[in-house]
Amino acid sequence: MNESLFRLINDLGKQHTFFNPIFVFIAEYTVIFLALTVITFWFTRVKQNRMMIICGSTTFVIAEIVGKVAGKIHSNNQPFAELSNVNQLIEKAVDNSFPSDHTILFFSFCMTFWIFKGGKGFIWILLAILVGISRIWVGVHYPADIMVGAIISIISAFLMFRIVPKLSLTQKLLGMYEKGESIILPLKKDNYQG
Repeated sequence: MNESLFRLINDLGKQHTFFNPIFVFIAEYTVIFLALTVITFWFTRVKQNRMMIICGSTTFVIAEIVGKVAGKIHSNNQPFAELSNVNQLIEKAVDNSFPSDHTILFFSFCMTFWIFKGGKGFIWILLAILVGISRIWVGVHYPADIMVGAIISIISAFLMFRIVPKLSLTQKLLGMYEKGESIILPLKKDNYQG
């Protein structure tokens, strides 16, 4: 089933080649967009946005650790290394592709954004799904690599949302950072949104 679903998605790139540059761009370069988004949210100097970035970062670290453990339990190389006639559109070193690190990264942050925005940020979930599909389209991941990465990140995001903001250490460190930042970059009190 994993291979069949992979073939279904990956073969679309052979049938509809005009979509290939779009999926290559999504698979390779949306990570830059995500990084810029994280930086932008942080420097809005809105406390809720900063807590969201802290939760997203913590989610990513936890999900990545769980992913590495899962990769020790189950291992497979990229589809282009294991199957014949794969529509491989990007270069990638052959290693364990289970679960997908790209998917873990995007679902960690995008799911956190969605949770913090009260479900209004549905576009973030769509972006994470699109990135996952793009990794199959370009031939570097199986659907199971994507699904497991997404599940690990979704569970981690909900757990971190419940735990991280309540930790006194989180509040203390954020307060210390903001105090230091206010010395370097003063901000009028009425401009700060808590």
